[in-house]
Order: sequence, then structure tokens, then C-alpha cells
Amino acid sequence: MAYDTLGKGALNYQPCRYGTSKFLFRGPRKTLTAPYIAVLGGTETYGKYVQHPYPDLLQLELGMQAVNFGCPNIGVDAFVHDSGLLALANAARVTVLQVPGAQNMSNRFYAVHPRRNDRFVRASALLKDLYPDVDFTQFNFTRHLLSVLQNQSAERFEGVVDELRTAWVARMKLLISKLDGDIVLLWLADHRIQDGAAAGIHGSDPLFVTGKMMQQITPFVRALIEVVPTLQEQSVGRERLVCPDMEHPATRDMLGTIAHQKASRALSGAIHRLL
Repeated sequence: MAYDTLGKGALNYQPCRYGTSKFLFRGPRKTLTAPYIAVLGGTETYGKYVQHPYPDLLQLELGMQAVNFGCPNIGVDAFVHDSGLLALANAARVTVLQVPGAQNMSNRFYAVHPRRNDRFVRASALLKDLYPDVDFTQFNFTRHLLSVLQNQSAERFEGVVDELRTAWVARMKLLISKLDGDIVLLWLADHRIQDGAAAGIHGSDPLFVTGKMMQQITPFVRALIEVVPTLQEQSVGRERLVCPDMEHPATRDMLGTIAHQKASRALSGAIHRLL
């Protein structure tokens, strides 16, 4: 994968595996000894372009092993269906779960790749009936698919988004039910929960997730931590990212190193109260 390739200014993510999970996680690989903190999440949790992502900083804050189980572009589906990863999380003292977007998961309208959840696999008969004017063979990624559907018909697209939101709440509840220990949700984004989904398809992760959706899942977790870096913090933090020159355009979507520092501090306080 591109984020594992070394070059000028590139990080060595030392990809590794844990247990029977099918995913490659960021290394160096740790020898899991109880008690530890399991950190599940997407691209920011993995720490793409970040020399010291927030799971590493959290370990220093707590003085307890924190294991980075983040995967780039992952959705809630991948976590739900990976029994090996669930076993690793259930052996942890606390599980941190970065809130994912609603676009990268299978639903009544389309299916995604079981591990690379941002990959569009196929449209259902329901979606084909809703959009008979769209050629679905042109899509490889969910974001491209959804952008075209929005442009084709904003009215019909509202039905697609409603389905994604309903499926997200149900899938998140299912994931939480499969986790045995204390769960801390982490909202790590460039916008607040109350402003979630305001920008629609042109917004940022967690895409399409609203405050109302969060209210439906927070009763089932021990804590919700909201970390939203300011625009200045994002700008300064991006300057400290480590990446090859050719990949600099991709950093525009990253929150930057200051966001990771703020996340580790906020999480450490919440987890201290649980231990």
C-alpha cells in the first residue's frame, strides 16, 4: 500500500499483525501484556504522516501500554466482522473507538470491500432502481460513488443518506455490543458533533454523522471525548507531518500533529477516571 512505501521524507510504519486479525496494523509490534488499552480507528488513529500518533502519546500519558489498531480508510464493518480484532479489544482494560464515518460500510444500497471499506464493490438492485441513469461500473471508491449520486439527483440522494445513517447507528450498536470492556468514544474531527454532517458529501469525517446519531449510541459507552482542533492548530500541525514531497497534497485532509496531542491528553483524563 502507498502508506507503507518508503521514500524521501517517508515514515516507516513497520506494518505488523496481531493475533488472528486479518489487518496490518502500525508497528513496531508490541508484546501484548495485560492491562493494555486497545485503540480502534481509521486513518488518524493509524497516524498517517504522523511520527507519534495519539495512541503512542496516550501510552506515555498513562504509563500503560496502548496498542494502535487503527487502519486507513476503515469503516465500522471491518471491526464488526474481524473476530481476531474483537478478541484483542476484549482482552484490553479499555477500548478507545474513534468514531467512523457512515459512507464506508455495506448497506441496502451498496456493498463495500470487507477490509478496505472505502472500496465500492457493487450496487444493489434497490440502488439501480433508484438511479437507472447511472453506470455503476465506473466506481471504485465510495466517496466517488456518493458524489456522483448527489450530483445526479439531490432529492434521491437524501434517501441514500438516510439509509447510511440508519445502518450506521445499527452497526455501531452491534460493534459496541461485541466489546466486553469499558469503551471510550473519540470524536476526532475538524468540526464539532453539533455541526456534524452540515457540509453533506463535501464534508469531512465522520461523514454524515450527526449529533442525533451520536446520542443514540453514547448511552452504551462509558465516555465520549470530543477533540476539534482550531483552524490554526490544524495548519501548524500539518506543517509537522512527515511525508514524501509527492504526497503533500494528501495532507490537506489530515488534522495534524497538534490534534493528536490534544486527543491523547483528553483521552488520558477520561481513562484515568475509569481505571
